[in-house]
Amino acid sequence: MANKFTDVFWLPFKEKRLQFILLLGFASGLPLALSGSTLQAWYAVSQVDIVTIGLLTLVGQPYVYKFLWAPLIDRYNPLSRLLSAVGNRRQWMILMQVIISIIIFLMAFSSPEKAPFLLAVLALMLAFSSATYDIAFDAYRADVLKPSERGLGAAFSVGGYRVAMLVSGGLILVMADHIGWQLSLIAMALLMFFSAFISYLSPEPDSQHISPKRLTQAVVEPFYAFFNKTKWTMTHVVIILVFIILYKLGDAFAGSLTTTFLLRQLAFSLTEVGLAMKSVGLAATLLGVFIGGMILYHFGLYISLLWFGIFQAITNLGFVFLSIMPADYWLMILIIAMENLAGGMGTAAFVALLMGLCQPAYSATQFALLSAFSAVGRVYVGPLSGYGIDLLGWTSFYLASFFIALPGILLLIFLKRTIMQIDKKTA
Repeated sequence: MANKFTDVFWLPFKEKRLQFILLLGFASGLPLALSGSTLQAWYAVSQVDIVTIGLLTLVGQPYVYKFLWAPLIDRYNPLSRLLSAVGNRRQWMILMQVIISIIIFLMAFSSPEKAPFLLAVLALMLAFSSATYDIAFDAYRADVLKPSERGLGAAFSVGGYRVAMLVSGGLILVMADHIGWQLSLIAMALLMFFSAFISYLSPEPDSQHISPKRLTQAVVEPFYAFFNKTKWTMTHVVIILVFIILYKLGDAFAGSLTTTFLLRQLAFSLTEVGLAMKSVGLAATLLGVFIGGMILYHFGLYISLLWFGIFQAITNLGFVFLSIMPADYWLMILIIAMENLAGGMGTAAFVALLMGLCQPAYSATQFALLSAFSAVGRVYVGPLSGYGIDLLGWTSFYLASFFIALPGILLLIFLKRTIMQIDKKTA
């Protein structure tokens, strides 16, 4: 056991692949908050009503439907004439990173007060480009990592992803409070632009991706290969997909309007919320993904998913406590820390599960489809949350989010044998 612990501790320092996965995960997370919680905060301080803010989360729909254009990523090489030595996945990543930086730059010159519709359209374009980057990055990560590295690779990508979300969802609030939204967004655009150089320098997978010769082949074969590989019945596949939706659903409900809760209900300032999410939230997330990767490496996929899922559900109750107590900054910090710790651990194991379900030849389309199901909760709970809070109030809403997390845990127990089989195939 000691040797195994030593090996997993030093692996990130020895393997360049894991280091690049961390940095590329950062590029994946940066745009998400800008079209989600940060946009929500911008509208909240502009005194937009809560129902409208809830509906605004619908701009994240491209994350749900990205599997529809994922075959294009498998089929075409968009920068083959400019970057002939760069593989398919990295070509798409570089292209999307440049486009994302341009969109964020344009958002900097809009506002909820002067052009609310234009800002929403730009946010939708940002979500589409970010979802396309995720398709390519998820496929690249599944292709470049060795099976034994997938647990730590998931932890590192989630770590980079969550750090980026804290930068674009936490640090930017502090920046906006002091230098304004325009300069803050320009800084995010520059950060995203420079991330394209990371994609250019990242290593190629050992086995190079071979693009399908026809688009129809890219669309049909990933699904045929998935069923052929698993030997599962249609009913079993449906149960797996339902589990993918449910596992993070309670977490999605609890986190959907947290920024608005802290700003409006508890009346914390942008700086207070930003600092809490940036400092304590960042440390808790990094600790969570590291602990999650270690536990995953030692105890396997099923045990990790089970205990992390329970931990995620319990941390939702912290917001119930926060909603009934007088506003206390240190209590808020503690609850945010626990939520980020649980979220980092749970997501690390969940991403490892999705990677284990994919095949290298069709990883872009297959991972996009699976992750699209996982995004259903994050995208569509926003409008429901807005109406739910309006109807129930904050305390009952957060209590409901705890119970919403339970079906995913129960379904995981039902799928124990299947999850353990997936773990053996990826070991």
